[in-house]
Amino acid sequence: MQAQDSILAQLQHRKNTLPELAEIVELEARAKELDGQRIEHDTAVSDLTRAQKKADAEVEQVKARRTRDEERLSSGAVSNPKDLASLQHELVALERRIGTLEDDELEIMESLEEAQARLTNVQGDLADVTAELEQKIAARDAAIAVLDQQAAEAQAERGTVVGGVPADLIGLYDKLRSQYGTGAAALRARRCEGCRLEINGADLRELAAQPDDEVLRCPECSRILIRTPESGL
Repeated sequence: MQAQDSILAQLQHRKNTLPELAEIVELEARAKELDGQRIEHDTAVSDLTRAQKKADAEVEQVKARRTRDEERLSSGAVSNPKDLASLQHELVALERRIGTLEDDELEIMESLEEAQARLTNVQGDLADVTAELEQKIAARDAAIAVLDQQAAEAQAERGTVVGGVPADLIGLYDKLRSQYGTGAAALRARRCEGCRLEINGADLRELAAQPDDEVLRCPECSRILIRTPESGL
């Protein structure tokens, strides 16, 4: 029974310390960081896209007004020298305004292109990390399935053994196991394999004098001692 409990403890330890667990935590943190960057860059792209549309509209609006003024000028509809000078002055101002707006528009377009490149890069990195994370999760689940199957087999074998052990001895064993991690240990070469201490001669003689059906206890750690051919009794 102790052998099966040791196997179960080992299997649980292996389950709790699978290398994939730490890798998954690291990848999840990286994915979260990249997703935050993705949101940031996506927001920047959206803002710059709106800014570009606004800049385009402003340029077109000023160009349309310039076109109307040019048509008025070329049509000869404006004959008053003062009005004509005012119209020509406005055309010069509109031309300057168009130049300024187009420079702003070009700057926005360059910023948008850079933001889109950053977004594309982080989306690619996030996709790579997500794919690796899925692989690690699959590997973890497969490893856990194997360990769970081995644990089920050990538990079934333990159940078979328990059926032949008195209830009071099971109670004592469970109490000791909760205290020391193991409730029973083999006695080999005069040494308890639970506490790893060698039992002195007087205690060994006392143990050797006990009947075969007597439950032996280690005088050092109180664990149940399992007699073996190499006990030294």
